Amino acid sequence: MDKAQQDALKKAAGIEAAKLVKDGMIVGLGTGSTVRFLVDELGRRVQEEGLQFTGVTTSRRTQEQAEGYGIKIVNVDDVEEIDVTIDGADEVDDNFNGIKGGGAALLWEKIVAINSKKIVWIVDESKVVETIGKFPLPVEVIPFGHGHVVEKMEKKGYKPVLRLDADGNPVLTDEKNYVVDLHLEKIEKPFELQEDLINMVGVVETGLFLNMVDEVIVGDPDGPRILTNPNK
Repeated sequence: MDKAQQDALKKAAGIEAAKLVKDGMIVGLGTGSTVRFLVDELGRRVQEEGLQFTGVTTSRRTQEQAEGYGIKIVNVDDVEEIDVTIDGADEVDDNFNGIKGGGAALLWEKIVAINSKKIVWIVDESKVVETIGKFPLPVEVIPFGHGHVVEKMEKKGYKPVLRLDADGNPVLTDEKNYVVDLHLEKIEKPFELQEDLINMVGVVETGLFLNMVDEVIVGDPDGPRILTNPNK
């Protein structure tokens, strides 16, 4: 699948997900390439249809995009609960376990997600897999002592790589933390892995989003299809 085809599927999923947003809602807006199409469509609805809703964003770049359309954005602590959060995912498997954080927004994404009544992911068909892990698992760590955290991950066989930008400097999250990507290929026991990683001193959060999502809207060549999590 070339980039143009992939973008077309992402756009279709984003437009379909935008239909979930109604007047007066509080909506969590995720981060990433698919979410950009979602925000574009919501911006169109705000400007052309008079849609009025309040957004809570998972990154500063999504906030800037949304505010450019005149969408009202508030802090997550200023709302009691979020009606629906729509976000992307880097992988999602048959058990509705996912990997997120390719855009380095995993901590904010998880905070917004756990404060939402409903969680919806929008993906193109390439993100739907049998078992997660081919996509490197992002782990957010604090800068202080990060080298020791990476060493511990190496000893456990997690194949960690500190994420660097084009200039060779560590990528910074919105909280000014680092991201370590674990090249695991296949995650057979995601809940055990989550428990092990989150208990490492220096680790802030992981990109494992386990049985959290309610629906996944998949951009397919035949049109968007909706996968519903039976465990929710």
